[in-house]
Amino acid sequence: MASETEAALAATLSDSPTIFDKIISKEIPSTVVYEDDKVLAFRDVNPQGPIHILLIPKVRDGLTGLSKAEERHIDILGRLLYTAKLVAKQEGLDEGFRIVINDGPQGCQSVYHIHVHLIGGRQMNWPPG
Repeated sequence: MASETEAALAATLSDSPTIFDKIISKEIPSTVVYEDDKVLAFRDVNPQGPIHILLIPKVRDGLTGLSKAEERHIDILGRLLYTAKLVAKQEGLDEGFRIVINDGPQGCQSVYHIHVHLIGGRQMNWPPG
């Protein structure tokens, strides 16, 4: 957990390509579980549950985090959540799952390209974090 917090505190907002941009362009390999023209979903390399998938928009369009969302992002935000539901069903998460969107340093966001964490396959606890 400390390393994730440290990574979030060290992360900076930039116009440079993110690790997710490099995954989209196939410069960095990933285990893709879903892809369409708008969304890419792949397994997290540091899973926090038996199933941990990241869903990202293929075009950042200034949407670096949820706090940066504008009205023009409504469609892609809805598409990310709907796709999370599709992937959860595909992964057999019929008993439930958790959706997480980290935002900003205190939200432990370490990549400034909005992304949705889909975590499941075990009993979640409350409160989180």
